[in-house]
Amino acid sequence: MYPLYALLFTDSGLSAAQVSALLAVWSAVAIVAAVPTGALADRFARRVALAAAGALQALGYVLWLVLPGFPGFAAGFVLWGLGGALASGALEALLYDGLAADGQSAAYPRLLGRVRAAGLLAQLPAAAGAAALFAAGGYALAGWVSIGLCAASSALALRLPEAERADDGEPGPGYAALLRAGLAEALSCPALRAAVVAVALVEGLDAFEEYFPLLARDRGVGTAAVPLALLAVPLAGAVGALAAGRARTPGRRRPAGVLAAAALVLLATPAVHGAAGIAAVAAFYGLYRWVLVLTEARLQDQVRGPARATVTSVAGLGSELAAFLVYLAWAVSGSLAVGVLVALVAAVLAGQRAR
Repeated sequence: MYPLYALLFTDSGLSAAQVSALLAVWSAVAIVAAVPTGALADRFARRVALAAAGALQALGYVLWLVLPGFPGFAAGFVLWGLGGALASGALEALLYDGLAADGQSAAYPRLLGRVRAAGLLAQLPAAAGAAALFAAGGYALAGWVSIGLCAASSALALRLPEAERADDGEPGPGYAALLRAGLAEALSCPALRAAVVAVALVEGLDAFEEYFPLLARDRGVGTAAVPLALLAVPLAGAVGALAAGRARTPGRRRPAGVLAAAALVLLATPAVHGAAGIAAVAAFYGLYRWVLVLTEARLQDQVRGPARATVTSVAGLGSELAAFLVYLAWAVSGSLAVGVLVALVAAVLAGQRAR
């Protein structure tokens, strides 16, 4: 449904301003719910949080199909936003704690790289499936198949192994205690606070992905060919994520240097047209995804308390806010301003290393 939802809104009679308002609702829910839902994932089973995330997204799609209009679409985005907030933090915490319980926390970057690469590669069959399903049965068929896939993801999430977090069979701390512990650790520990800021800034740059179709069209690609032309971008991102998983030293200096190189590539894209321009965008994205995986892995290595999902959600909240810097940069001067912003984030990472 993801490649089609904006078309569903406009074909249902919504104006451009209403579509923007819906996206604002989605972002607002993610910002407000990020940290509270992270504490929920810490209080209860992380796999339950992941299963609930899929169920909420499915219910959101149901509302879109049965109540096609601004109120139904907005309510669906509220549910989807809550689901996304539940998954953010819970997935990383489940993976890291599961590996740590087996004494394999050093394998986390490799596993995270595989997870991120799988998510990027899944965009390819999803786009093809969306086109085929829409041709066969319109938005309804694409929507109900998406609902079924969300339900399947919830069922799979419930089967994920999860490490025990209570000591000696005793019940763990309550929700409020975990929320306070996660916030306190994220804000008071200097090394962890730096890692939270780094993830927030680097992850926020991913908002630039929304503008890739416009970049492709500016590089001379026809509108109808944009989806096919951009297939190289998630492929490059997947390669970058997998390569990051093989990196042996996820420190700060190397990600800062690689992100600076990505900024240089992005700053050069306005001068490159055609297929070479798309290749430049893909190269930027591959380098960026390499940095993102290692930055996320460093954050998990710094968490020591019981509220890992809450701490991760604090970084997720920061990334939602940092994304507005990307929107502002694009409004100022397109990819050139975004390239400058990427360079500034690289400078922040380098400065953290120097301190």
